[in-house]
Amino acid sequence: MPFAVTATLSFLVVLGIMVLVHEFGHFAVAKLCGVRVEVFSLGFGTRLFGVKYGDTDYRISALPLGGYVKMSGETPGSETTGDPGEFSAHPRWQRVLIAVAGPVANFILAFVLMAGLYTMHNEVEQYLAAPAVLDVVPPNSPAGRAGLESGDHMLRFDNERNPTWEKVIDRALLDVNSTVPITVERVVNGQTKQFSTELLLADASHGQDFDIEALGLLPKEQDGPLGVADVMPGDPAAKAGLNSGDGLVAVNGQMVHSVAAVIAVLNEAANKPANLLIDRNGQRFSVTVQPIWKDYATGQASGYALGFVPAPPPFTVEQLPLSKAIQRSITYNLHYSGLILDILHRMFTRHGAVMQQLSGPIGMARMTGEAAEMHGWQPIIGLTALISLNLGIMNLLPIPILDGGMILLLCIEGLLRRDLKQEFKERVYQVAFVMLILFFAIIMVNDVSKLNLFQHLKP
Repeated sequence: MPFAVTATLSFLVVLGIMVLVHEFGHFAVAKLCGVRVEVFSLGFGTRLFGVKYGDTDYRISALPLGGYVKMSGETPGSETTGDPGEFSAHPRWQRVLIAVAGPVANFILAFVLMAGLYTMHNEVEQYLAAPAVLDVVPPNSPAGRAGLESGDHMLRFDNERNPTWEKVIDRALLDVNSTVPITVERVVNGQTKQFSTELLLADASHGQDFDIEALGLLPKEQDGPLGVADVMPGDPAAKAGLNSGDGLVAVNGQMVHSVAAVIAVLNEAANKPANLLIDRNGQRFSVTVQPIWKDYATGQASGYALGFVPAPPPFTVEQLPLSKAIQRSITYNLHYSGLILDILHRMFTRHGAVMQQLSGPIGMARMTGEAAEMHGWQPIIGLTALISLNLGIMNLLPIPILDGGMILLLCIEGLLRRDLKQEFKERVYQVAFVMLILFFAIIMVNDVSKLNLFQHLKP
């Protein structure tokens, strides 16, 4: 199936689940409070089809980018009749509960998904939880210019002490376009020494999503050579005689332990032939191949390739007891909630280049498509949980139109012990709507800029 089709379908499925859960939260609490719900819609715009049951029209609408619950008397500016089923006729505390129920439903979904994943089948790449040791460090990369070398063991990355690769990746994303201190442990002439430097985490990804590999920070994913799972017929690896089960030990004399390291060495040599050291059943031999240029239309960085399918890095499969899975899910959601809040703080304080890293519908479709094409259910489930968590937090921001904005206005009215003027609230909603449209436009520009639409196929 073409990637564009996979990306579109997976995005619509994930988005549909997010919206269904979020709006069901509003719907369920509204019903419990006795509010009349007129419409429960997946999508916006023209009603395509549905069914009316009781007071509610359950429908599928034409534009599948969201959804909504319409409660009687909820729309700002609408006339109230005093009907006890209207939203505005209920106490403010009930309206606050209805507003907060949507985000809470998203938090519950993220928790349930991750707890279920940890209980059933959770594949964990071992290097992510291991000490951060560098694989190949390209000399012309920011990390190479800062003096980092292959085999360096990071003892400090920004404010993280003895970080794992997972912590380095998370921290680097927050530190985009800022300089961070790094201390590494290095073996020189058989002696272990410490070396400190500073690294500018400039967005070197050329319109792509920020990736630490673009900085030359390539994780050492395994101790042994990179395994070859399959070889693509007609590509350089096949022409050189590589077979499934071989191990790629070195490229141009540099030991490699990951796909990123292979690509980095090939890109460093540009269009020159590459010398490969191969391990086959304990016997080592060298071959010379001419790499080919690969241009990816899915938002990944382009580069030189050999044409083989790599074996996955070592991983462990966890099947935790329910109690431990619940604890792990809580830890996961708290950790990523903190990261999302940190990103929002940096966005509003204009720290770093956070805005350039935000993704809208196009970026989310690409990410869900890539996750759907990966092995197993874990990538797509993990991404769905993360998107659900993000949606819940974003909706709690105190911005009118969002759930958090409604909660803020209700709290202000509660403190004042009177309703704000309807004309004032309408103006607030209008301004907020324009600001959200502008924000959405910026995100869409970011999305389009990551599609390689205006880049040459070859350097």
